[in-house]
Order: sequence, then C-alpha cells, then structure tokens
Amino acid sequence: MTRAWLPLVGLGLTAGCALKGDVRRVELQVEALRVERMRGDSARALQIDSVRMLLAAVQEKLAAQQAYLVQLRGDTKTELLAVQQQLVTVQELTGQSQQRLTELRGKLEEQARQPVPVPDTARGGGGVPVGSSGNPAGPGPEQMYELSLQQFRRGSLATARLGFREFLRVFPTHERAPDALYYVGETFAGESADSAAAVYQQVVRTYPNSSRAPSALYKLGLLAEQRGDKAAARTYYGRVISSYPRSDEANLARDKLQRLGR
Repeated sequence: MTRAWLPLVGLGLTAGCALKGDVRRVELQVEALRVERMRGDSARALQIDSVRMLLAAVQEKLAAQQAYLVQLRGDTKTELLAVQQQLVTVQELTGQSQQRLTELRGKLEEQARQPVPVPDTARGGGGVPVGSSGNPAGPGPEQMYELSLQQFRRGSLATARLGFREFLRVFPTHERAPDALYYVGETFAGESADSAAAVYQQVVRTYPNSSRAPSALYKLGLLAEQRGDKAAARTYYGRVISSYPRSDEANLARDKLQRLGR
C-alpha cells in the first residue's frame, strides 16, 4: 500500500509546484497591470493638467480681450462725442457763413438798385464815381472786381454774379470789364447752360478784341458738344481758329475738331 501511494504523492508534489508557479506568474501579471495602470493614470493626470493650463490661458486671454473691448467701447464713445461736438461747431460756423453771405448779397442788391453816379471826368477820375466831396464813392474798380472774384473762387456763385454785374454797371469801360462779363457766364455754367451761352456770346460781341473772346467762343463750342450739336460745335471751334489763331484756345479747338472729325 505504501508503494502504491508513492506515485500519487509524487504527482501531488509536482502539481503543488506547478500551482505555485502559476500563482507566481499571475502575481507578476497583476503587478505588471498595476504598474501599467499607474503609468496610464500618470499620463492622464499630465493630460488633465495640460488641459487645465490651456483653459486657464484661454480664460486669461478672454479676460484681457474683454477688458480691451470695454476700453475700446469707452474710447469710441468719447470719440463719437467729440465728433458730434465738432459737427455742431461746423454747423454753427456754416450758419454764420451763410448769414454773412446773405448780408453781403443784400448789400450788393441794394447797391444795384441805387442810381449810377455820374462820372466826374473833369476831375480826372477816369470813370470812377465820386461823391460830393470829390473823393471816390464806394469801393474802387480793382477792389470790387477782386471781392467778386473771391466769392466766385469760394463757390458763392450768386454773390459773385451780383458783384460782377455791379462792376459792369459802374465801370463798363474798365479794362477788367471783359473779365467780369466772362465770369458772369462762368457763374451760370453749372446751373444754366443757356444763360451761360448767352453771356459768352455777349463777351464775343461786346469785347471781340479781348483775351476773353476766344475763351468764350471755345466755351460755346463745349456747350454745343454737351447738348449733342456737333455742327454748332465745329462752327465755334472754327471761329476760334480763324479769328484768334495764336490763342491757347485755338490749339484746343484744333484738337477738338480732329476728334469730332471734319
């Protein structure tokens, strides 16, 4: 019986050793899994920390941008208030300028209604109106012309027109008379082509020997072109070339005729 049990005992011992080996392998595997899990947890913790740091940076930037927007909104509001104040100032100045122009226009209209002073040629006044004391009455021709020209350059065309007409009424034979009449036509150029053309024709008729005559003829050609009357335009340009061949307008008229085609 004792001998019969020996193989069994041997098998039991062998099985016991095998079980211990399996248990050791299982323990090693569990330890490896635990270490791997710890490493994974550490990696996840690092990732979480990175995400937290990124979120903190984003929040900081958002706060900075919000502060900048608040400041920008305040600066923009301040600038808008400044612009509004400037607009109010400009409107006030514009109103004052308009009032001054109205006053000046009224003065010129009043002067236009007054009778023409009789020139005292015996005193050598050269056609300048004089008062009872023998001194010039009102502004002289150069001053009146320059004041009207200043109004024209500022764009106050109606006021300039009144000034030039008053100049022509008081000083019809002055050397500036052709210029004054020409500028009367210029004041009409942007608002009434027919009125401008009538004045330009008057310049040519009244002052044919002045330097403004070729300019007026050339402007008549331009107005004819604008209304589509090419035949009339060619006629005016031809008159510029034939009557005033050495003028600057003659060169312009030749170029116009080439473009229109003779």
